[in-house]
Amino acid sequence: MLHLRLITPAARTDEVVRLIGDTVGTTHLVVLPGAARDPAGDVVMCDVAREAGDELIGALREFDLERTGSIAVENIDLSLSSRADRAEEAAPGEGADAVLWEQLADASHEESTLSVTYVALLAVATMLAACGVMLDNAILIVGAMAVGPEFGPLAGISTALVRRAPHLVWRSLWALLAGFGLAMVLTAGFSLLLDGLGLFERAMVEAPRPNTAFIWKPDWMSFVVAFLAGIAGTLSLTSAKSGALIGVAISVTTVPAAANAAVALSYTDYSQTWGSTWQLLANLGGIVLSGTLTLLAQKWFWARQRGVTPGPG
Repeated sequence: MLHLRLITPAARTDEVVRLIGDTVGTTHLVVLPGAARDPAGDVVMCDVAREAGDELIGALREFDLERTGSIAVENIDLSLSSRADRAEEAAPGEGADAVLWEQLADASHEESTLSVTYVALLAVATMLAACGVMLDNAILIVGAMAVGPEFGPLAGISTALVRRAPHLVWRSLWALLAGFGLAMVLTAGFSLLLDGLGLFERAMVEAPRPNTAFIWKPDWMSFVVAFLAGIAGTLSLTSAKSGALIGVAISVTTVPAAANAAVALSYTDYSQTWGSTWQLLANLGGIVLSGTLTLLAQKWFWARQRGVTPGPG
């Protein structure tokens, strides 16, 4: 279930209440006349089944509440109510299959911003991966993959493509490319620093490294794994099951590939640099492609369940 808290101009409250009452899957309607102070208006609250949430939120936006009032949505972790149970049973479809497009767009927008925190996390993850590839340590590689925040912009690109929002595509793409570019430059400098301290050396780059050699030797399996991980990650986001994202993070070699490319470049090993770059691009492309196709499939299947024509989301 979802909990909606609305601030509505007094003149529109009756229309909003009527809309909520007419929406199958809603319950626990509360109206507090004149309770809101900034902005001034009435407070309307209700619970709605997840599978009916996107339709209701879309209809509420047509009242222009985001400008004249507000629409706040929260997930309900526990609801002990027979009315809520009946509301979920009455709503068409399954809650786990429903996509809340506004929530997905908002999350993607936040996580695909080129912020200091995002760049710092990506840079630290890339440096950890650099230590992993130089020491041929698979544990460090897995840890670095878990730290990397790159799935946010990748999901943002897929979401923006499905919603046909070019400016959001470019925003996410800029965060992805600029973030990796800065992280790789910082990692190259980090590699030179450790070389000067005697902790890294060229022989480590040229060593066989059996545990991590796959990072600069991309093949079709790299793309297949990234494609499958993109499906899992997208389903995790749309179903609000964020735990699966950890598995996605440690399935693809985006951060390790960027790290190895940066380290190899600092030692002028251009063969490994190009191999790692192709590995990085294969992973990024596979995730974006599968994420976009997954969202399109979810939109189509959900529209079939509800008997409507799929729109732009």
